[in-house]
Amino acid sequence: MREFSKKDYQGLKSTLCTGCGHDSVTNHIITSLFKSKVNPFKVAKMSGIGCSSKTPAYFLSLSHGFNSIHGRMAPTATGAKLVNPELTTLGISGDGDTASIGLGGFAHLIRRNIPMVYIIENNGVYGLTKGQFSATADEGSTQKSGEVNPFDSIDLCSMALQLGCSFVARSFSGDAKQLVPLLEAAFQHPGTSVIDVISPCITFANHEGSTKSFKSVKEHLVQLQELGYIHSQEEIKVEYEEGEYKEVEMADGSKLLLKKIDSKNHDISNREVALQSLQESSSKGEILTGLFYLDSKKPNLQKLMNLSDQPLTQLDEKTARISEEEFFQVLNKYR
Repeated sequence: MREFSKKDYQGLKSTLCTGCGHDSVTNHIITSLFKSKVNPFKVAKMSGIGCSSKTPAYFLSLSHGFNSIHGRMAPTATGAKLVNPELTTLGISGDGDTASIGLGGFAHLIRRNIPMVYIIENNGVYGLTKGQFSATADEGSTQKSGEVNPFDSIDLCSMALQLGCSFVARSFSGDAKQLVPLLEAAFQHPGTSVIDVISPCITFANHEGSTKSFKSVKEHLVQLQELGYIHSQEEIKVEYEEGEYKEVEMADGSKLLLKKIDSKNHDISNREVALQSLQESSSKGEILTGLFYLDSKKPNLQKLMNLSDQPLTQLDEKTARISEEEFFQVLNKYR
């Protein structure tokens, strides 16, 4: 197998505002793909519309890609994954693209447990249209103009948990130590992996009064655990220090190692505990980050529907077409 260099995972030069959190996320994606040894020729990168959806141009120039219309990344990714399950599917979306016009697609992708990594670059504003509030903006936060947001925010991690998502996490664009291992684990997960990344908009949401500015996020960030990811093909060497460790076996045999750094014993296999932790942190004005929930045993859509192991794109007409007799057998069932 060809050995890929980190350069093979890079893309075009970014055209986003200098200092944008999205560019940091791009760098973390490149690092995690390289460390995970994902074949860049066998990746489908999907996006919708918005600053976040421009970022796939800045990584994986060797991969397949599709930039859908606003809010339609999830159904487009669903179709691409079912037609060719051999491709590693990576969806990049924003808080507007996911929590507003794309909310229905997001919900049903999770319900179906499509095997893909779904990254939300969350800044609480519509950056391409000059910084209006998005559905994830916190109630009481302000725009640069001073306008106050009167609406409750949508917590996409809580929603993902309630919909039955099998891998739910949150991180901060500036936290490579936490986000890179989360991405590595997500690429190995057999179902839907949702990672909500707080990624401040340097132009429209980095002022006093914004709850998603770099200053505000850093002041209110609370880490659930210290994360490290150990690939199954590597020799496992861990220096044990004081504190509790929880080792989770992924479906492919690889290990996710969690080190507890506070007195709370968070069980990532308990969805109710995850929801409670998110709600408690929200009530305190905290931004809780880390891996909230993981269920590597939940069957994905391909298994539930008993779909062909061979990608549909590789089936010839003779194999894909049913006979005339079989066709009428299907029709007769509905008479």
